[in-house]
Amino acid sequence: MNKYIQPDYDKLTLLTIDVQNDFSLPGAVMEIRGPLDVIPNIVKLLLMLRESSKPIVHIVRLYKEDGSNVDNVRRKWIESGVSAARPGTEGAELVKELKPNDTRLNSAKLLKGGIQEIALNEFIIYKTRWGAFYKTPLEKFLKRKGVNTLVFTGCNFPNCPRTSIYEASERDFKIVVIQDAISGVYEKGLVELDNIGCEIISTSEFIEKFSLSKCS
Repeated sequence: MNKYIQPDYDKLTLLTIDVQNDFSLPGAVMEIRGPLDVIPNIVKLLLMLRESSKPIVHIVRLYKEDGSNVDNVRRKWIESGVSAARPGTEGAELVKELKPNDTRLNSAKLLKGGIQEIALNEFIIYKTRWGAFYKTPLEKFLKRKGVNTLVFTGCNFPNCPRTSIYEASERDFKIVVIQDAISGVYEKGLVELDNIGCEIISTSEFIEKFSLSKCS
């Protein structure tokens, strides 16, 4: 394989994108179809990487009540009084299956651009728009950690995961896309990611490769 895009399993970080109650649970205010189907696979990956002490970063959205930090496409909706991913609410929290403990989001710290550590080598970063790198501390954080490979999971592929993957590619990270751990994936999108050098595999394939890498 091309050495410039071949994943480095010794220098990876797992990202979860927007797996929050208001986006992922049935009947939620911004319910997206599909997250419930991929959450079990995300959990499998989290458990394995926690056991191996690999870095994990949960990327979240937070929408202020006045709509001042919200995308233009959703700002009027939030300004009208809809409460979605509002700081301090249960809807903004990570889906409980993903949490390593009962720690809640420190919204004040996150909104100021801080990084919240919730367990050993496990963190939360708030993003202001679709992409996980846009005006966030993510890139500097990853470089401090010596990370060169990113493993993507989360919801919803056409928006935030897809944008974040392209941003990662622009920054020369090696990329692994776990196709059955991201909701809303579609064939054309996966072909396009393959064309920019992403490795696209299933949860079981990643687990096998990661396990083999520890033995080599």
